Amino acid sequence: MTKLLEKALEAARQLPEHSQDEIARAMLLLAQSDAEPEPIDPAHLTDVLESLAQAKRREFATDAEVEAAFRRFTR
Repeated sequence: MTKLLEKALEAARQLPEHSQDEIARAMLLLAQSDAEPEPIDPAHLTDVLESLAQAKRREFATDAEVEAAFRRFTR
């Protein structure tokens, strides 16, 4: 197991059980070699493509920006 995967699993251990189960389901889906890719809603395709381009350019959100985004979901 890689160090990054170990770090991710340790972070997941700190989460509530329902969140751990969601992460586990996602990991299992990603690990299946014959799994079909999730369809992209055509309304979101432009945003997805722009996000992939940003990732390729290594333009990532700061920790503070990510934290602020997650806070919007907990209100």
